[in-house]
Amino acid sequence: MQPDAAPLASTQAHDDGGGPSGPPIIDLRDVVKDYPTGAGSFRALAGVTLRVAPGELVAIVGKSGCGKSTLLNMITGIDRPTDGVIAVAGMDLRHASENDLARWRGRSVGVVFQFFQLIPTLTVAENVMLPMDFAGRGSPGERRSRAAELLELVEMTDQADKLPLSTSGGQQQRIAIARALANDPPILVADEPTGNLDSATASQVFALFGRLADAGRTVVLVTHDADLAGQARRIIRMADGRIVDGPAGDAQTWSPATQAPTSATDQGGHDG
Repeated sequence: MQPDAAPLASTQAHDDGGGPSGPPIIDLRDVVKDYPTGAGSFRALAGVTLRVAPGELVAIVGKSGCGKSTLLNMITGIDRPTDGVIAVAGMDLRHASENDLARWRGRSVGVVFQFFQLIPTLTVAENVMLPMDFAGRGSPGERRSRAAELLELVEMTDQADKLPLSTSGGQQQRIAIARALANDPPILVADEPTGNLDSATASQVFALFGRLADAGRTVVLVTHDADLAGQARRIIRMADGRIVDGPAGDAQTWSPATQAPTSATDQGGHDG
């Protein structure tokens, strides 16, 4: 068993200014990812440069196979680049050991999946507590209190003792978001988090991501829903493993000085 020595942080803003500021929390430079195939090497990422500031809500869009999910795997350290530099939340991901990556991921990145990935035999509260159990954070009582706090945040307090399959799809996604926040990570990453939800529920879930970003959490998500992506503070459009310019209004970057989106693309990481 791991010791219960590590305290639990309360849900709090990671940027007291209420908006993106300071150096980038996600910094990718000239990232290349090649995969071997029977027909030869396949280049999934072709020199991607991307910087995301603390407190940004960023939507990554593009056709299937354009490299969106591979980019998320780079940011979360699930996969490693063939070339390039990746620094996320203070960690050089390219050269970190697998053990260091696992520890870093547990405290720095929360991941929300399209298909929820909840454990069906655990209650809603137990699912939220699971990352804390794995990390050995807090006492059992503190973990339960933290889970209750997070379920209140996502408006799921009344479902705490139910099994996930007795809740709706939208409720399960909110539970998954609470679980991703369990260890108070500064970054939340979501891969098609509204792909299995109806439009009204998807809007509610996206609004929750917006509130988390307003509180200082950095949120990066992949989505095929153009209407929802348009609500993000910055849209990153991908094609053929690259970040590309889109139509006017699509390639935006958040300006901390004005607290408003501008049409600049240099911070958005166009790789030319």
